[in-house]
Amino acid sequence: MILQDILDFAALLPPNKAICGLDLGDKTIGVAISDLRRLVATPITVIRREKFTVDAAALLTLLTERGVAGIILGLPLNMDGSSGPRVQATQAFARNLMKLTELPITFWDERLSTVAAERALLEADASRKRRAAVIDQVAAGYILQGALDRLDTLRRHMAEDAT
Repeated sequence: MILQDILDFAALLPPNKAICGLDLGDKTIGVAISDLRRLVATPITVIRREKFTVDAAALLTLLTERGVAGIILGLPLNMDGSSGPRVQATQAFARNLMKLTELPITFWDERLSTVAAERALLEADASRKRRAAVIDQVAAGYILQGALDRLDTLRRHMAEDAT
């Protein structure tokens, strides 16, 4: 099921289960997974893209092994907030993935996630080769962390409203 609103996505998540963040590229899929409390995103791996069925099988195997409860796809909006071909490709990936899994899927604005990941890797003095190898999974970590921070803020506001 694809949900446009992160609140609707959060409502479907069982407690104490990790969620996954994905950075879809033309050649790779960066994967990050949260802790069980959904506070910290950890970059996990990069899946080399082949064709959708192979990519999806590798991804779903990983998510099953890790007990993931939901998927957040980075949405590559243009800097002005408009949609382009990459957004359409990401939405098509989500629609195809939805046919293979019952996990809820949502999107998170990924603008500047790769820039932030590159900056972090440069500050860590990672070599050019190392940066190229891990940039997509680090970007997935930034995407997921942004969504986790939003979910935590929403959770705290809901708790305050209940008191």
